Amino acid sequence: MLLGEIFRVAFGSLRANKLRSALTMLGIVIGVAAVIAMVALGNGAANAVQDRISRLGTTVLQINPQRIQQGGIGTSAQAKLSMADVKALIERAPNVIGVNPQQDRPLQVVWRNKNTNVQVTGTAPNFLDVRSFAMAEGRMFTGAENIGRARVAVLGADVLPLLDIPNPEAIVGEPIRIASRRFVVIGVMARKGTTGFGDADEQILIPFETGRFQIFGTDRINDIWAKVGSEETLPAAMGEIQTALRRSHRLRPEQPNDFSIRNQADLLSVLGETTATFTTLLAGIAAVSLLVGGIGIMNIMLVSVTERTREIGIRKALGATRQNILFQFLVEAVVLCIAGGALGVAVGAGASILLQQSFGWNAAINIPAIFIAFAFAAGVGVVFGVWPARRASILDPITALRYE
Repeated sequence: MLLGEIFRVAFGSLRANKLRSALTMLGIVIGVAAVIAMVALGNGAANAVQDRISRLGTTVLQINPQRIQQGGIGTSAQAKLSMADVKALIERAPNVIGVNPQQDRPLQVVWRNKNTNVQVTGTAPNFLDVRSFAMAEGRMFTGAENIGRARVAVLGADVLPLLDIPNPEAIVGEPIRIASRRFVVIGVMARKGTTGFGDADEQILIPFETGRFQIFGTDRINDIWAKVGSEETLPAAMGEIQTALRRSHRLRPEQPNDFSIRNQADLLSVLGETTATFTTLLAGIAAVSLLVGGIGIMNIMLVSVTERTREIGIRKALGATRQNILFQFLVEAVVLCIAGGALGVAVGAGASILLQQSFGWNAAINIPAIFIAFAFAAGVGVVFGVWPARRASILDPITALRYE
């Protein structure tokens, strides 16, 4: 048999059983589509996580008091941060280009006849620079207002709907009450989005000294934010911060740190590895359906060999070799898988786009994943088509002609 005739016979057999061919391909279509959709959703989730964490900048460090174990009981009584620590970081950490202390506490906030409970943060005027925030309306408070303990406030973007404020322009210049004290709103920050360290949009900023003496009534700092010049100097900066704080806290060499330093770059790396693992897991689960589809193709091809036993005998009697018969049935199996793979690619890509547009899910179609899924589908056709094709090729022509 000529090569062209082999392909013609193979395609003719598939066309003669259209419904069976379509149902056989269905397993491959579902498998390829599932792999592409799952990988797209996994990549989209990874990109979303990286974007959220990167919004604060990977060169920002957060320093928190650490719980200390005393007699097997966790306590934070001896662990605290103070302005002395802020001064130590400024003086002894040359790779730190910005230090921002913060005191925060959920407090009652009232505007006109609306009230809510929201986090109020006492912070320094360099908050925007250190935390990489921007203003949507108005301005940030100044150093003079901080020293003078002015009662001014800057709202986060998500505070506006909590107080039923229609837009930033409507609140700038308006008085609000924080913990029963009158403040004047001088600005509204642009939306930042949920970050690796929480939702920074749902907070109200007030000058650090105002909060320290008029609202919180304590010198204890909840956390310190440190901005480093570049990712390359991040390890050196973390070492400088640790040394400076240990000296400030007068810790002996054998004593553990009573503070923790959270590095967003490390958090980004860990979350990236985690999402990659979940993406691989999802793709692996989806790939199982490809194997199931391959088994279905093998089953149908075995049935086809049985049904066409007399046909095989006639072809062999007319001069077809074992290789011709083997290749014919192998072509049928591979064509089913390739056609199913092509349809699966279209369905998977379409499903990813539909989920993104209809439900707002993050989905990033991965081109290498498409090629891998398509190649895997073709490989399934070869692997699961060999046995039925070989079984057809080794049939004895005399026995095949006698088959009823």
